[in-house]
Amino acid sequence: KSTPGGALDQPVRPVSFALASGATFVARALDTDPRGLQAVFKAAAAHHGTAFVEILQNCPIFNEGTWNSVTERSVREDRLVRLEAGKPLIFGKERNQGIRLLGLKPMVVEFDPENVPADLLYHDPEDDMYSHIISQFDYPDYPVPLGVIHQVEHSTHEDTIIERERLQREQKGMGDLEALIRGQQVWTMN
Repeated sequence: KSTPGGALDQPVRPVSFALASGATFVARALDTDPRGLQAVFKAAAAHHGTAFVEILQNCPIFNEGTWNSVTERSVREDRLVRLEAGKPLIFGKERNQGIRLLGLKPMVVEFDPENVPADLLYHDPEDDMYSHIISQFDYPDYPVPLGVIHQVEHSTHEDTIIERERLQREQKGMGDLEALIRGQQVWTMN
């Protein structure tokens, strides 16, 4: 209601935002694809650390039909690419389209499904640069990627603190809380 003429701001890209923030697990799924949604949620739950999942969802009250341009049954295979680690980015009803890189610029290419080009882009969720590139894919220029976009293993904040405490105890011992409380060391504030 505050912008009856439409929003002037560029929309935030949640997947790109999560990647730029250093997320270690980023995925996207459709609300109308229970099998894909379940696979993404299982992978997110198994990930050690925080997981970010964007769900493309139509709301009948606020954004009815927002994702229809890519999710309608008649067009979805031509406008979505399902990500599988180690497999080429192939899409289309006839499985005859793919993504190739020209430098760092992705290009949609058509090919004979019986003769898949060797230079297609392969899904590598562990590669930061690759994840940033495909996070920018959006219809109509590119198919919208679905599945696990980025997944890497890093120590969590909790793991790091626990390890730091373990090392301190190993180097300095357990310490004596009573001696600390009743000790003669004091700090003076100037």
